Amino acid sequence: MAIPEIAKLGHFGLVSTDLEKSLWFFKEVLGLEETEERDGVHYLRAWGDFEHHTLTIRQGDEAKLDHIAWRTKKPEDVEGFAKILEESGTPITWNEEGIEAGQGKAFRFQMPSGHTLEIYYEMEKTLADPKSRSVLKNQTHKSWARGISPRRIDHVNLLSSLPANELADFLMDKLGFQMRECVQAPDGSLVGAWLSVTALVHDIAISHDPNAASTNEVHHISYWLDNAQDLLRAADILKENGIHFKGPGKHGISQAMYIYAIDPGSGVRVEIFTNGYLIFEPDWEPIVWTLDEMDIGFTYWGDQTDTKTENNPTIKA
Repeated sequence: MAIPEIAKLGHFGLVSTDLEKSLWFFKEVLGLEETEERDGVHYLRAWGDFEHHTLTIRQGDEAKLDHIAWRTKKPEDVEGFAKILEESGTPITWNEEGIEAGQGKAFRFQMPSGHTLEIYYEMEKTLADPKSRSVLKNQTHKSWARGISPRRIDHVNLLSSLPANELADFLMDKLGFQMRECVQAPDGSLVGAWLSVTALVHDIAISHDPNAASTNEVHHISYWLDNAQDLLRAADILKENGIHFKGPGKHGISQAMYIYAIDPGSGVRVEIFTNGYLIFEPDWEPIVWTLDEMDIGFTYWGDQTDTKTENNPTIKA
């Protein structure tokens, strides 16, 4: 039997305690496009995202990142991962008709930390509304229609009170992720791990904080800009809209440039992300950083950022 594979990060599912503010932030400030609204759920994507959505937002009593969805390389890989997870003792929940609008058969399960992941293959490639559709046949929406206008979804960074290696091992053993970079404590445990299934340095990152509120928090979700000039433009747009942000800065790990801003409706941190490097080597060996190197690793230059919850508020995942 062929080994199932994950192709890419698909979408985030967000619950907001103030839906109106969240929709203002993600649509007008960040500049995502709304594909549709169905049963109180708003389906959004960036102008360069091809699938029906890369973010869902709904109203709820508790702000949280409800799930993180991953698309497989082949339709049969969905069943393949279900079998691997069930045989390892991980309960899964199926929805044969699709859990969300535009989506086909999928299932959800929890990591050892309690973070909810979703596996799917079928997803509509919904055309944009004629008024927002690009004249480019290889692009969904007009670029730069409003706000910051990121091109695409990029990655997610989960935070947990569990050591990062416990969650990284699960992602590698059960889902086929590869370790790209990591931060190692003196006792050999990992306080940070950057993993991917693509050429990106990370499709998902795991940050450890022993003082985190729980095992299943989220540090940030991320969308991609094309270049550093776009990031400077984003800073202007955030400032004009009264959104406090951290950055611009450059990470040592990933070598990417960043700005962090908080959605005022849900409290989720969004990283606006660009530059960095890609990995094409089949024999890549993980880059290992130590704790005393984190003045370079987390923030190579620019506005300081770290994973500590007392300096970086998080929401439940």
